[in-house]
Amino acid sequence: MATTYSISDLAREFDLTTRAIRFYEDMGLLQPERSGPGGRNRVYSPRDRTRLKLTLRAKRLGLSLTEAKDLIDMYDSPRDTGPQLQKFLLVLSAHKRQLEAQMAEIQANLDEVKVHEKEARALLAKTKGAKA
Repeated sequence: MATTYSISDLAREFDLTTRAIRFYEDMGLLQPERSGPGGRNRVYSPRDRTRLKLTLRAKRLGLSLTEAKDLIDMYDSPRDTGPQLQKFLLVLSAHKRQLEAQMAEIQANLDEVKVHEKEARALLAKTKGAKA
């Protein structure tokens, strides 16, 4: 018999809320089987567990859930891995450019804060000197 997971199992393992897991399900990232009265119980497969793990990895990289789903879905298909890897590299490259732009903007902001901080310290020193 194949290993299966409950929503609580996955929530505990990945330190997520069950609500987050249901959201990923709503986004089409996970497709658990249903069991019990009225199909109330979700039964996740090892495939679902792997997809959740990949989703969380994509999130850490800063990819959107749509990008994550597109990439993960490509690996589910029986197609050649060459186009899949090319798509992954394109997504990573675009994301890297975005992060580098954000980093440059943050560095510019930090530089500006340092200038204002230096000016404020100089003015403070002048006011203390004038009182003495």
